[in-house]
Amino acid sequence: MTESKAPFETALTRLLGCRHPIISARMGGVARAELVSAVSNAGGFGLLGMVREPSAVIEREIAAVRAATDRPFGVNVIPRGTEPKLLAAQLDTCLSARVPAMCFFWDVFPQVIARAKDAGAIVLYQVGSLQDALAAEKAGADVIIAQGIEAGGHVRGRTGILTLLPQLAKHLRVPVVASGGFATGGGLIAALALGASDIHCGTLFLATHESFAHDYHKQRIVDAQAGDTVHTDIYAINWPPGSPVRVLANSVTREAGSRLFGNDPYLLPREVIAQEPDYPIYKFDTNSPLRTTTGDLEKMALFAGESSALVDTCASVDEVIDRLLNEAIAASVLTRPASA
Repeated sequence: MTESKAPFETALTRLLGCRHPIISARMGGVARAELVSAVSNAGGFGLLGMVREPSAVIEREIAAVRAATDRPFGVNVIPRGTEPKLLAAQLDTCLSARVPAMCFFWDVFPQVIARAKDAGAIVLYQVGSLQDALAAEKAGADVIIAQGIEAGGHVRGRTGILTLLPQLAKHLRVPVVASGGFATGGGLIAALALGASDIHCGTLFLATHESFAHDYHKQRIVDAQAGDTVHTDIYAINWPPGSPVRVLANSVTREAGSRLFGNDPYLLPREVIAQEPDYPIYKFDTNSPLRTTTGDLEKMALFAGESSALVDTCASVDEVIDRLLNEAIAASVLTRPASA
């Protein structure tokens, strides 16, 4: 299926140069070259998650993607969560490498959009409200990613995607991508029906063989049931205050009790619970467990959206995209009006 002509060509697949209306989320640490190139090779659009990464790492990952695929891809950085000098260096690296697209998240930074556009990159901006969507469009963003509160990882959205998506589609002139709760072909059809041009999937791709997530994290997603995720800002270290996330419930969220919100990253204790080769990981850190992580993984931020209840196996990217497309074709046949 992934090598055939896209059955759901949209304005956005034409703009991005991909075959299928499926974007893999820009997950920090997890969305590295292996995952991104696999998604792009399978006809989707892969995004490198390079939040707070140094220029040398970004340069290495871009080169690795290009060594594995000749298909388009993008790079994500987060202006709000990155020190200005590092952000400038990240943009220098990406734009000097002439990446096809840049993706940004959280608060809208018009100057960052302008810089990327001036360098010829397509700009995708992930937002959680109509206000931010309009601001990003006005600043020149080519694509808006609408994030519903169902999404995993850092959650800008405060509204369910089934409400937010048609609202944005109604008011924006640029293509809109649906993010939060999508892990099936039926979900893709629903998103297209509500005005989206693509879906943006994180949890689904985190659980693939190619993601850089630790196997423990992947298995926790596969085992998850409806209601197993928690919306909280208890995982706050490394991000500004008031930056909620959605994670799988664990001993840390249970211990928090009624203190799931209102946590100040600067006041949380620095208790080391795990280790990366070059740095420690604290109990309330926003780092999720990667292949290279050792320690008490159960206490870490196990990012996952509500769609984790729909992910029941760890598979390859090819298998995931094939399944999505086959399900979407079947769903579109079922929902097609009977001929008179």
